[in-house]
Amino acid sequence: MKNYIFVSLVLTITSSANAQQTMPGVGKNKPNILYILTDDQRYDSVKTFNQEIDGREMSELGYIESPEVDKLAAQGTTFINTYNQAAGCAPSRAVILQGRYTFRSGVYEFEYHNNVAEHMKPSLPEQMTKLGYQTFHIGKLGYRLKSLTPDGKTKDHEVFQTDIKFRSLGKEGFTDYSGGGWWREVDGVNYDKPITDIHFFVTPEGKFEYISKQLNEKTDKYKHVAKEVTEKYELIRHYKPGKTKSIYDGMIISGVSPRKAGETRDGYYAHFLNEYLVNENQQFNAGKLEFRGVDPSKPVFAHIGLDFPHTPVLPPADFRKRFQKHTYKIPDFSEEEFASMAKQMKRQISSKPSYHFTNEEKQKMIQDYYAFCAYGDQLVGKAVKDFVAYSEKHHQPWMIIYVCGDHGWKLNEHGGVSKFTPWKWDTHNPIIVVSTDKQKFPAGKVVKEFTEFVDIAPTALSAAGADLDEEKYNYLDGLDMAKIVRKEAPVRDYIIGENHAVTGPRAYIRTKDYVLSLQTRPSKKRGENMDWALSTSWEDLDPALYDLKNDPREIYNVAHNQKYMQIANKMKDKLLNIVLGDNRVEVNWGKWGAGTKVYRSNFAPGSHDYNLNLN
Repeated sequence: MKNYIFVSLVLTITSSANAQQTMPGVGKNKPNILYILTDDQRYDSVKTFNQEIDGREMSELGYIESPEVDKLAAQGTTFINTYNQAAGCAPSRAVILQGRYTFRSGVYEFEYHNNVAEHMKPSLPEQMTKLGYQTFHIGKLGYRLKSLTPDGKTKDHEVFQTDIKFRSLGKEGFTDYSGGGWWREVDGVNYDKPITDIHFFVTPEGKFEYISKQLNEKTDKYKHVAKEVTEKYELIRHYKPGKTKSIYDGMIISGVSPRKAGETRDGYYAHFLNEYLVNENQQFNAGKLEFRGVDPSKPVFAHIGLDFPHTPVLPPADFRKRFQKHTYKIPDFSEEEFASMAKQMKRQISSKPSYHFTNEEKQKMIQDYYAFCAYGDQLVGKAVKDFVAYSEKHHQPWMIIYVCGDHGWKLNEHGGVSKFTPWKWDTHNPIIVVSTDKQKFPAGKVVKEFTEFVDIAPTALSAAGADLDEEKYNYLDGLDMAKIVRKEAPVRDYIIGENHAVTGPRAYIRTKDYVLSLQTRPSKKRGENMDWALSTSWEDLDPALYDLKNDPREIYNVAHNQKYMQIANKMKDKLLNIVLGDNRVEVNWGKWGAGTKVYRSNFAPGSHDYNLNLN
């Protein structure tokens, strides 16, 4: 396996500010589009976002670095009040790639789904292909779409024309860590049943260090590895109160990468994005894998799905060492807060608690998280620099859509780690759009109106030349962000979302002053009790209401305070009418996404009109 040296690259796109005036053909050609998505990234890991949201550059918790994303913000338009529609990886990514709310797509958590169900529409990259684009993806996709064979069985469905998958790169050794997948062969030995729990590290010399309980049942060769890597890479795994700490199980919330910067998973994603761009109409290799480079005669829609700072949190050693010099404020948590929480939100905290960690463990968890974000920031800079260089080489217009996390992450806020809740640390994910068309996306502009992840698809499609007024695009739930900039789009009084993973079915609505979330059904069984929330008691709705003017950290649940009942009822009615009654879809997707039975609820059509008067 080749080693690729990582060089810290400074983003230099200022020369593109006047690109429309200097590039021949700009305005006539469709722009090349790079869509960047990170994973589990909090907004407070970026200075520009902190400045706009909290009035300071550093996180409230402490020191951060984000020079490359800060430069992106200076060159483009920041949509600072963007929120996701489902605080879990798979449902959030489905929202982005389908351009639809979860309650319109029927994809609520980590279920596999198919493109045959009668309500399904082509994904964003498939629509881009229809518009004449070549499409490319590298890294994490997290989109669990399947297709069906004539006999009703599922098969893989590729939505990108060229897709360099993260697990494929991992098996070729282009990584520092990888996990998951089905392995029938390990180190040249074939096993009768696939090994499904393998995780492995890759040393600087390219040696694979396998960790697998299933593998240990078949051979003694790897039984020492888990203990060795735990000590060598200083791993801290999540553990629950009163439980023995495991060297096998539990997400890795702190540690050091076995490899230097540039030779990690994300480092190779950035490297092979550039390989795709520089090997024009030529074959290039990633180990045994073969791919063909970009065709400059067509516009390109490229997506890099970066893994950072998703667990395992493993920043390279030099970044880790720098951040270990800083002491971070550990978020407070109290029994009083826990007692007032909605039951579903308690469920998430109880599934991934951190209040019981030692202060040393909490410090390392926070240090390594922000160190990982700083490393990832440099890779964002490299991806942007390479993409802009390719576009300018061919005198082609370009656009970059940077999304700060498919959702956020708690670092002991509310007593836990992980995501899945409607609190702001899980749902607030700003977007930056940079374009050679500065009239659409002016440099240095900050848009404070509410925006949502459903806006990403229509923004990309519109830039690619799609007429969103055509009937074939009427399934899209979002708004073209260029129109939001020009104040030609409706102004949202609220954002909405719904998530079923971990907490169970729960929807949320957020205004600038309040956020309310409710349980929407008694179980996850699709098509049953779809209107349960309309007639059940306030207590059974398990409400959580936070007064953001007086409680910006969302600690004190006032849902049962009579002072707030008028506001709570207005928000409840609006939320339930939208998510339950404005063309709701549920699907019995079945095993591996083979089901096609669609259930609908449409008792309040048009309720989602962006207007909510709480006075």
